[in-house]
Amino acid sequence: MELLDLLIPVAHAQSTGAPKAPGLLEATWPLLVLLPLFYFMLIRPQMKRSKEAREMLGQLAKGDEAVSSGGLAGRITVIGENYVTLEIADKIEVKIQKSAITSILPKGTLKNL
Repeated sequence: MELLDLLIPVAHAQSTGAPKAPGLLEATWPLLVLLPLFYFMLIRPQMKRSKEAREMLGQLAKGDEAVSSGGLAGRITVIGENYVTLEIADKIEVKIQKSAITSILPKGTLKNL
């Protein structure tokens, strides 16, 4: 058998019809499924976390005990528009950005550390 004889039967066995284009619903159903999934799994939880962080930063008050993103724990002594001064030990204060505050501790926590 020659190579040409091997290819000709295969060519005849293939269908002669052109492939059918997918319909509008068939083409868009993955998007219709993925968009709500992305919203509920990614976008909505991130918006909720950022809202809680904004509210926490808005409620900062002098005397609160807080932890920074770098791990510094201290008592807030001065609150500015963008910066906060933390007293991390007796008469030792550091100035950090307000956005670096990650959590507010319950009163008296620093005494137990």
